[in-house]
Amino acid sequence: MRLHKAKAAAIALAILVANTAQAASAPANTLSELWRSLSTCIQMPNESVGSELTIVFALKRDGSLLGQPRITHSHLLGDAQAQKSFVADAIGSLAKCLPVNITDGLGGAIAGRPLSIRIGRRPKETDT
Repeated sequence: MRLHKAKAAAIALAILVANTAQAASAPANTLSELWRSLSTCIQMPNESVGSELTIVFALKRDGSLLGQPRITHSHLLGDAQAQKSFVADAIGSLAKCLPVNITDGLGGAIAGRPLSIRIGRRPKETDT
């Protein structure tokens, strides 16, 4: 009986992994799918909880970066080294997610248009 449950669990896990891999490799066809793809790819920097950056960037039709991203908002905490590290980690995290896998239709719709993403960790709210 235990072997049967273990086999069923292994099969379910294999199906889940296959579906996750297939979903990850499927090109984004909508803005919602694009943001979902980016949000699962981008790793929030562990340092400087409370720091935030808003990065504006544009993509080409093929999902690659067009031009240079700009930081349009920053709220940085910590000493100078922690701030530099947070900015570098945030920009590097976005860069490693590019080019984004998108369909031709979505690529044509967003090519050259400014997109923005906020990267950061807000401190946990505490009741006082």
